[in-house]
Amino acid sequence: MASSVRFTVTPTKAEDLPGISDTSPDISSRSSGGKVRFGSRESVNRSEPQSEVSAAGGATTDTPDHSYTEHGDGNSKISSVYINNTHGMDDDDFYDRNLALFEEEMDTRPKVSSLLNRLANYTNLTQGAKEHEEAESIGEKKKSGKSPQMGTFMGVYLPCLQNIFGVILFLRLTWVVGTAGILQGLCIVFVCCCCTLLTAISMSAIATNGVVPAGGSYFMISRSLGPEFGGAVGLCFYLGTTFAGAMYILGAIEILLMYIAPEAAIFSAKGPDGEGVAMLNNMRVYGSICLLLMSLLVFVGVKYVNKLASIFLACVIISILSIYIGALVSAFHPPHFKVCMLGNRTINAHDFADRNCMKTILVQAQQTPEREDSNFTILSENITFTPTSGPQVSVETTNLWSHFCHSPELNASCDEYFNNNNFTEIDGIPGLASGVISENLWSSYLSKGDVVEKPHLLSSSSPAPSIAQPYVFADITTSFTLLVGIFFPSVTGIMAGSNRSGDLKDAQKSIPIGTILAILTTSIVYLSSVVLFGACIDGVVLRDKFGDSVRGNLVVGTLAWPTPWVIVIGSFFSTCGAGLQSLTGAPRLLQAIAKDNIIPFLRVFGHGKANGEPTWALLLTALIAELGILIASLDLVAPILTMFFLMCYLFVNLACALQTLLRTPNWRPRFSYYHWALSFLGMTICLALMFISSWYYAIVAMVIAGMIYKYIEYHGAEKEWGDGIRGLSLSAARYALLRLEEGPPHTKNWRPQILVLLKLDEDAHVKSPRLLTFASQLKAGKGLTIVGTVVSGNFLQSYGEALAAEQTLKHLMEKERVKGFVQCIVAQKSREGISHMIQSSGLGGMKPNTVVMGWPHAWRQSEDPQAWKTFINTVRVTTAAHLALLVPKNISLFPSNSEPCAEGYIDVWWIVHDGGMLMLLPFLLRQHKVWRKCGMRIFTVAQMEDNSIQMKKDLATFLYHLRIEAEVEVVEMHDSDISAYTYERTLMMEQRSQMLRQMRLSKSDREKEAQLVKDRNSMLRLTSIGSDDDEEPDGHDRDRSASAGGSAEHHRRVQMTWTKEKTSHFRAAHSGCSTPEGFRDMLSIRPDHSNVRRMHTAVKLNEVIVNKSHDARLVLLNMPGPPRNTDGDENYMEFLEVLTEGLERVLLVRGGGSEVITIYS
Repeated sequence: MASSVRFTVTPTKAEDLPGISDTSPDISSRSSGGKVRFGSRESVNRSEPQSEVSAAGGATTDTPDHSYTEHGDGNSKISSVYINNTHGMDDDDFYDRNLALFEEEMDTRPKVSSLLNRLANYTNLTQGAKEHEEAESIGEKKKSGKSPQMGTFMGVYLPCLQNIFGVILFLRLTWVVGTAGILQGLCIVFVCCCCTLLTAISMSAIATNGVVPAGGSYFMISRSLGPEFGGAVGLCFYLGTTFAGAMYILGAIEILLMYIAPEAAIFSAKGPDGEGVAMLNNMRVYGSICLLLMSLLVFVGVKYVNKLASIFLACVIISILSIYIGALVSAFHPPHFKVCMLGNRTINAHDFADRNCMKTILVQAQQTPEREDSNFTILSENITFTPTSGPQVSVETTNLWSHFCHSPELNASCDEYFNNNNFTEIDGIPGLASGVISENLWSSYLSKGDVVEKPHLLSSSSPAPSIAQPYVFADITTSFTLLVGIFFPSVTGIMAGSNRSGDLKDAQKSIPIGTILAILTTSIVYLSSVVLFGACIDGVVLRDKFGDSVRGNLVVGTLAWPTPWVIVIGSFFSTCGAGLQSLTGAPRLLQAIAKDNIIPFLRVFGHGKANGEPTWALLLTALIAELGILIASLDLVAPILTMFFLMCYLFVNLACALQTLLRTPNWRPRFSYYHWALSFLGMTICLALMFISSWYYAIVAMVIAGMIYKYIEYHGAEKEWGDGIRGLSLSAARYALLRLEEGPPHTKNWRPQILVLLKLDEDAHVKSPRLLTFASQLKAGKGLTIVGTVVSGNFLQSYGEALAAEQTLKHLMEKERVKGFVQCIVAQKSREGISHMIQSSGLGGMKPNTVVMGWPHAWRQSEDPQAWKTFINTVRVTTAAHLALLVPKNISLFPSNSEPCAEGYIDVWWIVHDGGMLMLLPFLLRQHKVWRKCGMRIFTVAQMEDNSIQMKKDLATFLYHLRIEAEVEVVEMHDSDISAYTYERTLMMEQRSQMLRQMRLSKSDREKEAQLVKDRNSMLRLTSIGSDDDEEPDGHDRDRSASAGGSAEHHRRVQMTWTKEKTSHFRAAHSGCSTPEGFRDMLSIRPDHSNVRRMHTAVKLNEVIVNKSHDARLVLLNMPGPPRNTDGDENYMEFLEVLTEGLERVLLVRGGGSEVITIYS
């Protein structure tokens, strides 16, 4: 008993606490006096545990165990409140001492008990329902409502039955059996049922892999295959459901106008040719009226639709039972439905009102006082005879005679087939025991306009019949593939159970069992119906789509017991109910897609009435359904929705197969009777059925889905749903990366995989966004692009800044339409961060091979030398890593993507060969629209000993083999003496460099010295104008250079011209240079010989380049490497400045040491 009080004792409800009013908003706001928790042994006296509990918690002392048990159970129920309201409270009030190590992370890593509690209390509400809206508005607070209680039978099995059984069973299945025969009919039904069964197995696996909220197939596909596939297939499923509504309405109108009230037709045929047109127009008018009424009913309230659903389901079940009973009864008492035949051709019973299936009749005249002419008919068996005795009889022609002959007279000229064949009557429903099944085993496909014939009857051959004659004609050309497309909608509707997942008590158990049982039930009904129809009904009646041969009765109704009206009324109401269900479900599906916000232009359809009813989505659904009704033919609408449903089922199977094969860690379905092979088989059947039923509809459906997919990919909202396509991409990427790792890329496959180094200012704005623009022009959307930046600081403190910098770079990449990755590194020093990035960027064979970085602007005026030192360090790092380096100078002058160059040249100055980068880069740039119209010129430098004419020929041949078009020019560089200008530039460079580097001044002194250098530079410029130094002979320059060569080894080592004495003097008196004597000592410095030579090269090359390429749009130039001795870094920067002086746009290029271009194919 003493051990029990060491645990938390917490009431389950706020009202249970003493001193807390019922109006208290939350338990977390209670006063300290209401605490009921004991943190440890020390807070409770071991000798009096019961009294302590009673005093602190208000629990009765005689039942402490009951108090503990009750409150202990309640602790988990309220732990989430504690976690969400810990701020400003004593942690000891809420966390056990055992969890003290974790209490600082409780806001992001809650206790297991609270996590389990939140999961256990999860409720999934029907999407679009009022409760769903309220649940969103009140957040965490749960609405006290009735929990879902529907079981497998009522929640899944019956809704699936109602959605699967539909108009095709009653209106077209007999025709399918008669046309295809029993064997092919069984094949059609079996393949379609296998397709839905395999899809249901895949769907069950997905539906039991976690909680599936309302949304059905759309939710499953989108969360399994990603937003692109989910949106595309979701819209296809929506269109399929909408067209299904149109098909059901057309079926209901067909039943109404054909079998219930034929006199209600508005349009009537003026001739035999106009019957079909008049019927279609009647269907359009009545269908539109019916659609309007149904839409209004759905708009007024779904509750009325749900109330009618049970009635409609009862109609379906009664109708099917009447078919089975009628088939059994027909074995003993076949229904009396006679079919009139002329030879082996079926006669339309509508066309002879007198019901006489014969050519002539005998009429006996009797004279009576009351009635002069009272006629009676004697069946004459199609022959005319004269009686030998008895009353006077006359021979009269029947109605059928007038259809085949020019006049009703006996001597009229008649149709040849009519003259050669006799009329007979056969039983339309021979019955189950008649053996007619043997005649109906094989197919009998007809072309449009063919007469429905009975092959086993004798008939004389004759020309093709006229459409004006009273035969039963085929209205469309039939084939196996057409029948598949027409029949398939009768097996759809398997998603009804998953759509109701929010109303089920145990969705993960009910959905698989109910759906599969419903499919098995309907499959058995369909397969047995095929056999029963073939065994009970004559073939000519089966092939008679509209029942014209049986006096306009519904063909399946002729078999029904006790009367055909059972089927007619039942099928009418069932099709109306199915239409209402489609008009109810389709808008909610569209609303679910719109609320996911993956398709921007559909956002308006996510809104609806205050109770969540999708008003706008219903309006769009009605408009699309009206398009289906305007088609007006059930046989033309059915293949359309077949395509959309098949595409939806195809992707359900694909989702299951992908998740299974990829072995996603989260793929743990509770339904275990699935296999990836079954899913692939189902997917294959779906794809085959699409092309079997109608290849052009299949292509159109795929194009629509593909367009939606690409639209979502480029314009839709980015969603991360942990989908299977992402898993597939990861597997494919892993496989490809491992393949790339097998060996270095061949020269032919080399393309710049770019790492762009960008710098951010204090406000996290990119300093040189044109670098990314240039990279996009160079890549043209191909290959790898990594955009990197370095954030200075400590990673633990600067993680937020790194994320912000990453977002900034991502936005810039979106703006510039650059596809790639962002890498942000936090480091204490920028140069270290850049070095780490160059070493670690990329993965396997997808590592960057080219670095693009900006030129450090105003490096001379900068007080901090870190900028240009980082630049040179990066050059060294890229060289060490064998990466190519591109440095655009004056990047702000480079054209943007919206500023194409109308004309001009891209000039390449090929001074040294470093792998062919200089040749490849202009070619890549010219693939982009900005540089497409620019020509290409290649300049190379010839020394005195080179044969410039041969060089030009060789270069032209090389370019020809490279398949690159360019103008070639060889520039001769003669040996010339070093000019005074070169000497002065070198001198200025060294003086400034030594003052800032060697003296290691403090910050204040450095500012003074920088100003002195500025003054010295301006003074030199002034004194050089008009001074005698300019006219000094060249030999004097060489003498001065030679006099400095005595200590060349020393100069090369330390890169300076000062003597040790001068250095020690300046170190002893660091401000001495500010005196006139120190200034004169500076003037006496002689520049280093190697520096003078380098400066001479830079000046001469710059003169030639400016002379030849001053009007070029872009100049590409070999970038010389930095000095091995770091003491000469500043001189290196000066050389590059001199080399590129006077050029508007320059791209300094440094190869990575490998060949990137080849002449071989």
